[in-house]
Amino acid sequence: MQGRNTQAFRDDCHRRIVELDLLFCENGNEMRIKIASVGEPVLRGEARPLRPEEIRSQRIRDLIEHMRETLLDAPGVGLAAPQVGEPLQLAIIEDKAEYQAKLSPADLEERERSPVPFHVLINPQIHLVSPPEVAFFEGCLSLPGFTGIVPRARRVLVEALDHLGQSVSIEATGWYARILQHEIDHLRGTLYIDRMWSRSLSSLENYDRHWKSKTTAELRQAFEDRSQKTASTRI
Repeated sequence: MQGRNTQAFRDDCHRRIVELDLLFCENGNEMRIKIASVGEPVLRGEARPLRPEEIRSQRIRDLIEHMRETLLDAPGVGLAAPQVGEPLQLAIIEDKAEYQAKLSPADLEERERSPVPFHVLINPQIHLVSPPEVAFFEGCLSLPGFTGIVPRARRVLVEALDHLGQSVSIEATGWYARILQHEIDHLRGTLYIDRMWSRSLSSLENYDRHWKSKTTAELRQAFEDRSQKTASTRI
C-alpha cells in the first residue's frame, strides 16, 4: 500500500478499530447475516449511496456490526452490503495475518499481500492507477466453492467515507488493491465471474488438485491465450 503514509494509515485504522470495537460492545449479542448467493437480484443491482444522516444512524451501526461478525465467521477478507441483502454503497475489509499463514513468503511477495486492518468504506469512488494486467485466482463468499483467475489493476486510488462519515483517501497496491476492486465491484452489481478468464473457473477441490502449484506463467499459458482466442472466435 502506498499513498497516505503507511504507518500513519495503520495508526488511523487502529484508532478506528478501537472506536468500532466500542460500538460493537454496546450490544453484546452477536448476529451473523445470511450471505446472498449468485443469482439473487440484489447482487446485480446498482447500490445506492448513503445519505450523511444515515451514516451514523443506529441502523447503519448495527449493519456494520453484523457484517463484521458475518465476515469473521465466513471467514473472508471483505464483504459488501449487497452481499447481505442491503443495496447500499457500504463495504468492510480486513485481511488478517492468520489468513495468510498458509502462503509461502514467495507467494506473499508475488501477490504483494500483507495484513490490512479492519475498516469501513462508504460511497467509495475508485480510480485504476495502472491497467488491469495482474492476474491471480480469486474467490467470493457469494459464489462458494469456486475460484477463477481475474486480471486486476496493481494500483488503485479510492476516495470514500468512513463509518463516521469522514473522508478517507487510500492508495493501495497488490492484494489490498485487488480486495478494494472486488468489493467496490459488488456495489456496482459486478461479480468476479464477469471479469475472470472464463476458462479458468474451477471448483476449489480441482484448484487444489490441478492448479494451486502452477506458476503464474504456466497459468497464463493455460488460460489467458485460450480465453482470448475463444472470445475472438465467438465474435
